[in-house]
Amino acid sequence: MTVRKPKMAKKRRDKPEMDGNSPESLLDEERKEKQGETIKGQLSSKGGSARMSLLILVSIFLCAASVMYMVYQNFPELSDDEREKMKIPKDMDDAKALGTVLSKYKDTYYTQVLVAYFATYVFLQTFAIPGSIFLSILSGYLYPFPLALFLVCLCSGLGASFCYMLSYLVGRPVVYKYLTEKATKWSQQVDKHREHLINYIIFLRITPFLPNWFINITSPVINVPLGVFFVGTFVGVAPPSFVAINAGTTLYKLTTAGEAVSWNSLAVLGVLAVLSILPVCFQKKLQQKLE
Repeated sequence: MTVRKPKMAKKRRDKPEMDGNSPESLLDEERKEKQGETIKGQLSSKGGSARMSLLILVSIFLCAASVMYMVYQNFPELSDDEREKMKIPKDMDDAKALGTVLSKYKDTYYTQVLVAYFATYVFLQTFAIPGSIFLSILSGYLYPFPLALFLVCLCSGLGASFCYMLSYLVGRPVVYKYLTEKATKWSQQVDKHREHLINYIIFLRITPFLPNWFINITSPVINVPLGVFFVGTFVGVAPPSFVAINAGTTLYKLTTAGEAVSWNSLAVLGVLAVLSILPVCFQKKLQQKLE
């Protein structure tokens, strides 16, 4: 009996160790499977031909440019001086010149001007081309405030969503090659806010913590749903657009785009940014109390 007791004790010691290790081993296997799936997804994205991605992107851009050309051809007859002013604004002088031409034809050719504005804004947003801020200011000069705000929000939401889909199709190799570290950090933040992702997207659109082009091209890579992305963008761009559109009512008094933003407008944006994350904070506190 003295010989068997150590064996029984050993068996008893071994049993809890086996029982304790089995859940951990299952968790480890699940983690390995998830990591394996992630790595496979990254490899398949990286494995796609960069040349093919570039070819697809160029083809889509050319198709979009041809649509823009058709919109321009449908515009009323312009003088030589007016044709020179019909270009994507790079500064406030260009925006003023463009506003002069569009305001001249807006009443007579309302639909053509509206379609041209809409198509140009979406085009710039889709391919992350600078200049949309001047179009936002210009909308306040051309249209009533409610229509201008809806128009800018819709164009921003659609353009950003098209950029999202472009990145989903051809942008993954670029993100993994050039933006790996930043995308990984943002992916971790998105995972933390996965339950209230719309609030997080709205907060990012209001605040300047991440560039809009970065949010657009990395969102599909880190599995942000397109519907959440569109709604968050549509709502989130409203406060900054409010400032730009309001400045557009005094377009010809502005000399730079920076003058559209005042300390009061920055304070309002800060308050709205805080309000966008308040529901999340209250939800977390309520969950803690219930637990």
